[in-house]
Order: sequence, then structure tokens, then C-alpha cells
Amino acid sequence: MTTSKAFAQKRDSEDPLAKYRSQFFMPPGKTRSEQLYFTGNSLGLQPKSVKEYIQQELDDWQKLGVEGHFHGKNPWFGYHHFFDKEAKVVGAKPEEVVVMNNLTVNLHLLLASFYRPTEKRFKIIMEGGAFPSDMYVIESQVKHHGFAYDDAVIEIIPREGEHALRTEDIVAKIKEVGEECALVFFSGVQYYTGQAFDIKALTAVAHSVGAYAGFDCAHAAGNIKMELHDWDVDFAAWCTYKYMNSSPGGVSGIFVHEKHGNNPDTPRLAGWWGHKESERFQMKKGFIPEPGAAGWQLSNAPVLAMAAHKASLDMFDEVGMDALVAKGKQLNAFLEQVVMDAQAANNKLAFEVITPEERGCQLSMLTNENGKALFDYLTERDVIADWREPNVIRLAPVPMYNSFTDVWEFGELLKGF
Repeated sequence: MTTSKAFAQKRDSEDPLAKYRSQFFMPPGKTRSEQLYFTGNSLGLQPKSVKEYIQQELDDWQKLGVEGHFHGKNPWFGYHHFFDKEAKVVGAKPEEVVVMNNLTVNLHLLLASFYRPTEKRFKIIMEGGAFPSDMYVIESQVKHHGFAYDDAVIEIIPREGEHALRTEDIVAKIKEVGEECALVFFSGVQYYTGQAFDIKALTAVAHSVGAYAGFDCAHAAGNIKMELHDWDVDFAAWCTYKYMNSSPGGVSGIFVHEKHGNNPDTPRLAGWWGHKESERFQMKKGFIPEPGAAGWQLSNAPVLAMAAHKASLDMFDEVGMDALVAKGKQLNAFLEQVVMDAQAANNKLAFEVITPEERGCQLSMLTNENGKALFDYLTERDVIADWREPNVIRLAPVPMYNSFTDVWEFGELLKGF
């Protein structure tokens, strides 16, 4: 693959998604008109339509007060119903997905349902070096049930000299733990390395030993193609402010497979917004869950935050995950080639790409002792990347608003280090 400017410009001219860049606010730079923004895996950029979407709800609040729950343009009482399109992003049925709360809150709610250990079946298998929230959630859950972390949690790490986990090693460990395994809990995409895990295979082997399979899809939703329903995943949760561009600290989505969601006896922590919708305002004792993932709701929708998400979600629905994934793969392949060409042209550059071929829109570069200096050099030149201790630079050119020319310009800056 050539990494010339002409090649990048040609790809941009042929890109059917190129028009969407103008629908986002690109942060201005100090040394250039716009930053080279490669941190969509941390916080996506703001769609220009967000203000209009939020303003609609502010206007209804202003003019209608409490009546906005039933008489607004988008009645707040059933606001979560406006997010059925979320299911397409993760490959689910609409009734298997609901938008609510924030990610870590939702993980705790889901684990209350799907981590119910017994004396014999109590172990959780997860990736070593998971995102801190996942580690803290799992730690507190096992302690809540009276288990010591080291007894209940099995962390799988890569083989010596490798950076990514092999699916066969994960499968072998699940089979080895066998009937002691209560839950297999992994990221959809590993935040540090960018590895996309084989969700289908991990789910199948979890079920083969009688365990549940759940996933934190924070770095997977809006990034890789998923089929959570067809893969028979038990539960998943994700934030919407990374690849889905839905405001800092924005709302979270959850998936609960219909076999659990449509079973009123599935245990859960209850709140009145998860109560059967047609009877919610009868204010009776006795929780009757709304069928599907909606039965996990606790409180009424945070409308303003959800409005910001709706602006982005409508754009996702227009583009479709197939088109986003296709361009994302092309962008990442181009980025990797640009990075390697820059390293070949500049002997001051020393790093290793640790993101395996199974990936989404992310490239993680393991640097040497000059890594922080390189990161600072890029930051001073309006490259917005991400530094992760101890020495990794994460780059995420995302298909909705990044261009091939962005990637080419990044490569030229690398050569000048």
C-alpha cells in the first residue's frame, strides 16, 4: 500500500462517508486550523446536530413543564423507545437493548442478575489488565458475595513475549475451570491493546461449561461489527461517548438476551421505571418487570443526556455499521502502513505495534524510553492521541469524521520527530 499524499487524497475523494466530517465540530488547533483528532476511542467529537436535539427538550421543558412527559414532541415517559436503533449497532433485537444510566452502574446491575455464585460454581474468568472499572466492578462483586478475589477471579494474560491473548488459550482455561466457572467476563475490544475478542467463541465455550457470558463493549460499540443476539451472549453493556460521540460521561446501553429478558423470574435489582409500563403509574406493591432489557431500568430517563446520544445515533442509523466498519478497517490499515513507513524513515522512532489483526479502529504503539517525548512532540503539533502508562500511545482514527489525509499528515509529523 502506498502512503503518498496523492493516495490519501484519492481515497478521501472516493469515500462515501467523507461528507459526515462536516457534520462534526473539529477542534481548532494552535499550529493548524484543525487538530488531528485520534481519540475517538476515549471521547468522540460533538455532532453539530446535538444543540438542536437538546434544545428541543429544553423548549418542551420550558413550555410544558411536567406535561412534557406525555405531551412533548418526544414524550419523556417513553423516551427510551426512541433508541430502538441502538440494537442495530450491537446486532440485537430492539427489545433486548435499552439505554439508561452510565456504564459502570449498568455493569453492577447486570452482575446482580448474572453473577449468582454458589459454593461450587463461583469463579469469574476475565482478561488480565482489563480497564480499571471492570477490575473494580468484579473485585467488589466477588467480595460482596463473600469470596476472596484471588480465589474467585482468574485473569488470563498473554503468553510470554506476546501482547495479545490467543483465543485458544482463553477457551482452554474456561474448559479447565469447568463447572467451577460462574461467569466469563471480557471486553469486546481491549482498551490498551485494541484487541477485538472473539465474542462468539467465548460465549459458546462459557455456555458449554454451564457459565454465563457477559461483555463490556465500551470500545466495541460503534466500532466493530457485533451480533450479540445471534452469538447467544447473555448480557453486555457499553458507554456511548467513545465511538458513538454522545457527550462526555454520556448514557450507557445494555443488552440482555431475550431468553433472560422475557423471563420475569430472572433476578434483578428493581426500580419503578423497569416496572411493567402499562401499570407503572398505578403505584402498586409488587414489581412486575417490563419484558426485555427495559425491565432493568431503575429511574426515568436522563433526557438531556439521551438527547445528545440520539443526535449521534440517528447518524449511525443513516450510515450503518457495515459502512463504518469497512472504512474503519481501511483507515487502520493505512495508519499502520504510515506508522511503519515513518519508523523506517526516521531512526529516532522506536516502537512496536501491539494491536493484533483482530481489531477495530485503534492502533496501540508500544514505545521505548523516548515514548513520552514523542507523545509530547505530537501534542505540541495538535495531534490529539492518548498516552497510557507505562509507555503506550493509542491512536484511533474513526470513520465518521477522520480522513485518510489526516492519517497521512500524522505520518509526516512522525517523520519529523
